[in-house]
Formats: sequence, structure tokens, C-alpha cells
Amino acid sequence: MRATRPARLTIIAAAAVLALGACGAPGSGGGEADPTSSGTSGKATCDPVAGEQLVVLEDDGGLQNADNIIPAVNAAVAQQSPAVVELLDTVSASLDTPKLIDLNKAVDIDRRTSSEVAKEYVETEGLAATEQSGAGTSLVVGAANFSESVTLAEIYGEVLRSAGYQVEVRTIGNRDTYLPALVDGTLSTVPEYAATLADFLNARVNGPDAPSVSTDDVDETVAALTPLAEESGLAVGQPSAAQDQNAFAVTQAFADEHGVATLTELAEACGGLVLAGPPECPERPFCQPGLEETYGLEIGEFKSYDFGLIGAAVRQGDAAIGLVLSSDGSLATD
Repeated sequence: MRATRPARLTIIAAAAVLALGACGAPGSGGGEADPTSSGTSGKATCDPVAGEQLVVLEDDGGLQNADNIIPAVNAAVAQQSPAVVELLDTVSASLDTPKLIDLNKAVDIDRRTSSEVAKEYVETEGLAATEQSGAGTSLVVGAANFSESVTLAEIYGEVLRSAGYQVEVRTIGNRDTYLPALVDGTLSTVPEYAATLADFLNARVNGPDAPSVSTDDVDETVAALTPLAEESGLAVGQPSAAQDQNAFAVTQAFADEHGVATLTELAEACGGLVLAGPPECPERPFCQPGLEETYGLEIGEFKSYDFGLIGAAVRQGDAAIGLVLSSDGSLATD
């Protein structure tokens, strides 16, 4: 189960507002692991610990597929102007998840424009081109209708402009809308997500019942994506280290108290956990069932929330662990 990205702006804005009001609220269980209370496994029950800062626990068992940011380019554009892919690959090389979190914070929480943030990022990272390889060539960079995609598209646009291309950045809509425009050349390039795009194209090429081709390994996922993209009239560049995918977060205070940094360590240390997630979480393989089957995590109670309220629930101490997006701006540490 992946959260729907087009709802991201609403999600983060709601989470940020609630987080400001929730900081420092006492946890329902006082934040102590009760040695006299245990789950069915005999592990101590680790009560929620309230705190302002959330930290994502490493998915060391590979529950989530590799949704790394990757440039998708119209095949004709890639063939006629190979410098386009090369320039976009410099963006991928510069980007990791902490930087993506900071970009999202700047737009979604600090309320700066995507264009302003993109210009600053390109300057800070030294991404401006040194050669005018695109002089006289016009390109249209597409973006999905959520802020992270718009910011990434603006970064693509800034880098391409620095090489002499005439660039328009255009927000289109969801994947069903922008992908046909990318294939037919209305759009030149779009920032994409490796695992999601691979499975989307696989369903288009091989039918809706085709098994997933994405895995938790980004190289395997891109290897599966590349021929599907080519068959669909697209080319893909190099994936970045930045990921926007489902993740599970606890408060920093909880992680420090129980000495956990990974989901495996959490499963070994704690039983009877209170999990916060969207209503469908108990039925979706990437949510509660995945935690139980992949990690043996013992969930004592599930609490259902609208996605935008999950982070606040964990911060307030209403749940020990919650489903978040790995690039959520509210995860920024400064």
C-alpha cells in the first residue's frame, strides 16, 4: 500500500499544523516499557512516547519497493538531445532523501514557492551547466499535481535552462493524465518514481493482473523499468538516492528510549505496539500485514486516522509507530 501522492500537499499541510499544536503533549502511556505487561510473544509492551521530532525506522527487511526519484524522458527527445538525460542525471546524482525532505519542508511548511526553492537548490548544489548544449531547443517539463513533483520539475527546468534550453514547466495532473502527454511528446520530461512507474507501465504493457516487477532494490527495479519504458516510448535516466515511499516513524524520544533505529530492532525490543495508519492499513501488504510478516512485529492495537493526522498522533503519544511518507517535510530535523 502506498499513499496517493497527489494528496501530498494536503497531507503535509495538515500534519504540520497539527504537529505544531501537538509538540510536547504527554503520551497516553507515559512512554515507559512496562516490564509486567507483555504481548503474546512475551516481549515488553513499549508504550508510545510523545515528542516533537519523528524519525523513520530503517526498512532493513525490504518491505517497501524502491520508489527512488528518476527522470522519465520522451524517447524522441532523449534520442535527439542526449544532453537532456545527462543534465537530468546530474540532478539525480545530487539528490538524497534528507535533501528531498528539506525541499518539501521549504515549500510545504515554510510556504516558499517551488520555483524559488529550485533556483536556490541548483545554485547551492552547483548544478548549472557549463556548456550551452541546448541553445535554440524548446522543452516542456511536466509535473504531477502535488508540490514535491512541482519542485523537482522546477529543478529540472532550472538545470536545463542553464544549458541554453528554452523551458516551460507545466503542472499536468496525475499519472494517467501526464504519461500519455510524455509519450506523445507534448511533455519532454517528468520527474518520476522508479517502483511506481515500473509497475504502472508493467500493467499497461502486460495487463492489469501482471505480477509486480518492482522490488526493494533500486537497481533491480530500474532494470525492470528500462525495457518497459522503451516499449512505451520513453527513456529513463539514472535514479537518485532520494526516495518517496511508505515508511514507519516513531518519535526520536521513543527511538532513544528503546535503542531502536531499524524495524528489525523494534520487533526484537517491543511487543504490543500501537500502530497508527489509514483505515485500509490492516488489509494492505505494505502496511500492518507487511510489518507482521516481514518483521514479526507484534501490533497490540491499530488506530485508524486520515493520512494527514498520523504524524500528529505519533507526536502526541497516541500511537507508538505510524505510517508516513519517507520524504515528508515534517521529518526535517531543523
